Amino acid sequence: MRIIAGRWKGHRISPPRGRDVRPTTDRVREAWMSVIGPELPGARVVDLFAGSGALGLEALSRSAEHITFVERAGAARRVLEANIAMLGAGSEVEVVSDDVFRFLRRGSGTMWDIALADPPYGGDLAARLVTMFREEPFARLLCVEHRRDDALDLPDDADQRRYGDTVLTFLHTDR
Repeated sequence: MRIIAGRWKGHRISPPRGRDVRPTTDRVREAWMSVIGPELPGARVVDLFAGSGALGLEALSRSAEHITFVERAGAARRVLEANIAMLGAGSEVEVVSDDVFRFLRRGSGTMWDIALADPPYGGDLAARLVTMFREEPFARLLCVEHRRDDALDLPDDADQRRYGDTVLTFLHTDR
């Protein structure tokens, strides 16, 4: 995996190892960043289910101001921390070891500019995250990657982009 654009363009980052790991492809990550690109300069971003940190590091490379990474799995967190160190991004990030939903509930009232989320496939995590966001927004913009057949309770103004079996869903709030 590599950073696609920005100040770290072309830098390789390590993915976590394991059978359940499903890194976002360069094509989907590029599409994702082209949609949110105008909102990145100076943005405070939270990368939920961070894994290797590819999404948050891409956002930081493209001029986001600060990234909060949330990753519970120890092995993935160690890879994330190594990627942050390799890029020299330590002063621009915070790494939180916690369950995403517990982290969001505890931070009730915290508002990020952008929330990026690539939850593990095969469960209801994307649907739960969308429901939580609709009940109490935690960012001006929530961006979720999920499977095409995931049933999400979406408002009429949700923006969805399909890439094979992968869907990117974008939800805005006025708060």
